[in-house]
Amino acid sequence: MHYSIDNPYPSKHTVDMNRMNTARRAQVIRCLIEGCSINSTVRMTGAAKHTVLKLLVELGEACADFLNETMVNLHCERIQVDEIWQFVGCKQKQVTLEKIERDGICGDVWTWTAIDADTKLIPCWMIGQRDPGAARDFMLDLAGRLAGRVQLTSDGLKFYRQAVKAAFGQDVDYAQLVKIYGEIDTEGQRRYSPAKCIGCEIKTVVGDPDPDHISTSYIERHNLTVRMSNRRFTRLTNGFSKKVENHAAQIAIFMVVYNFSRKHMTLGTTPAVKAGIAGHIWSIEEIVGLLEKREQAENGVAA
Repeated sequence: MHYSIDNPYPSKHTVDMNRMNTARRAQVIRCLIEGCSINSTVRMTGAAKHTVLKLLVELGEACADFLNETMVNLHCERIQVDEIWQFVGCKQKQVTLEKIERDGICGDVWTWTAIDADTKLIPCWMIGQRDPGAARDFMLDLAGRLAGRVQLTSDGLKFYRQAVKAAFGQDVDYAQLVKIYGEIDTEGQRRYSPAKCIGCEIKTVVGDPDPDHISTSYIERHNLTVRMSNRRFTRLTNGFSKKVENHAAQIAIFMVVYNFSRKHMTLGTTPAVKAGIAGHIWSIEEIVGLLEKREQAENGVAA
């Protein structure tokens, strides 16, 4: 969940963020976590674009730090994991050395995510490539946040096997749910539609997972929520992130909102309340308060 950035949005032409009160900041964040783009947020709120981006980056960093400190010693029993794809700057096939030198990280970016099947809590997430190193780092992070043995389910991605072994050893009940897909008939379907799943194969890897709970349904549904709530993940638009720092900040804010502020329909409350991490449903103003506490600390003002 860690990322560090130098704020790329100082400008004498923008409103100082300290002049935006809590309600004004909350208005901007509500737009960003309800599927609005940066430009549409600017139009709806009247805030300057650089001000919106500056708030995004700084609150995102505060949210990432908060989650990193809060999501520890978690009493989860059934965890599902998956990765969701998006790109930053341009599609992977258009990445050039010149573009990397000019813009930094660009091309494919994967968000690795874990979800607790019982409370729908997101205990950890990570941005990286879809490779063995990222899988290992993600699993080590997840294992370090759990209080006891869990049942773990992933899809059939081969990198998970060694990653789970490195992070959990034998202290896990782990199975892979391998989906079998049919052929796609036309070029249009191949480009815009996922292949039809025609079956699933369960592969027990470690321990003795309960067959009735070998599933990736909850994490796949969460991937849909991510795409619906974040314009940066909407396919076939120009709303994709232009900087990886902005991408990471948006995800960090969304994860706090999802865990602490957004009431889950089947739970009747938030995942954080259900998991016993929070005592009430947070308002967006309280989430903005994470940044304001940091600003007060930096300015030497008692909270």
